[in-house]
Amino acid sequence: MKNMKFMGTILSMTCIATLFLTGCSTKTESTTPAKTETSTEITAEIKDEYVIGLSMNTQTNPFFVDVKDGVQKAADEQGIKLYITDAQDDPTIQMKDIENLITKKPDAIIIDTCDSDAIVASVEACNEAGIPVFTMDRQSNGGEVISHIGYDAIKSGKIAGQYLVDTLGAKGNIVEIQGIMGTNVAQNRSAGFNEIISANPDMKIVSTQVADFDRAKAMSVMENILQANSKIDGLYAANDEMLLGALEAIDAAGRLDEITMIGCDAIDDTLEAIKAGKVEATIAEPPFFLGKAILNTAFDYLEGKTVEPSIILDNSLVTKDNVATLVTKE
Repeated sequence: MKNMKFMGTILSMTCIATLFLTGCSTKTESTTPAKTETSTEITAEIKDEYVIGLSMNTQTNPFFVDVKDGVQKAADEQGIKLYITDAQDDPTIQMKDIENLITKKPDAIIIDTCDSDAIVASVEACNEAGIPVFTMDRQSNGGEVISHIGYDAIKSGKIAGQYLVDTLGAKGNIVEIQGIMGTNVAQNRSAGFNEIISANPDMKIVSTQVADFDRAKAMSVMENILQANSKIDGLYAANDEMLLGALEAIDAAGRLDEITMIGCDAIDDTLEAIKAGKVEATIAEPPFFLGKAILNTAFDYLEGKTVEPSIILDNSLVTKDNVATLVTKE
């Protein structure tokens, strides 16, 4: 009997040793702790790809087409699936777009806002759903945003103003065509421009009109401005689409040689107009790079890396002297 107890003790000790070394089971997965989707490490292991929602404010403006292409390029490089929506420059449509994106439960949502105030409710809805938000170009005036990427709009306005001051010898009649004034970009570009012009008393802004960053609206606005002003020396359009619309009106009126023009964004059509001598200058804010930058920032965040809450990309003056060397895509 004692021998049997002794043998039982040996068997028990052997099993304990086996348990310690091998788990004492032929099915090792049964002793593995349960994997939960809340674990960052486990999610990275089981996730085939990230899914990101991209809410574009418009896809009729060439600038934002290039922005979207930049996002898509970076997404392809990182193996990320995109859900892309187009708000058609309508804040109400954008709100519905983001509601739909939230239902798809993406890992993040990137927003290019139509209106800096109107977008706040949508950002807050993403916050409530636990979806990280990233904005680009135009900021949101509320809600929690992980990171915003854009260009220094005040600097762009100042560059435009200083170019006209230098080119016109700090005197002359100036026209300003503004963008969507509900956006921080339009407000800041105008503020920077007016800061420079107001510091030069011999430069007079004879007309300031809003054309909502739209080419057709700018052409119509410029036609009216030309009829009301017999002498115009300089024009600043807050984006290249409006610049090109104004150019059509100026060219049709036969006043191309009279007016020095500068825009902003450096889209392809404007660069060609500079090369052709129809437009003097623009400010480079390459949209393709903007799109790539915001996607890569979102990807870094999802990978657990630290990202800056505000990232300002570089902008610069483009004229006939450097247009041939400007790189806007890669």
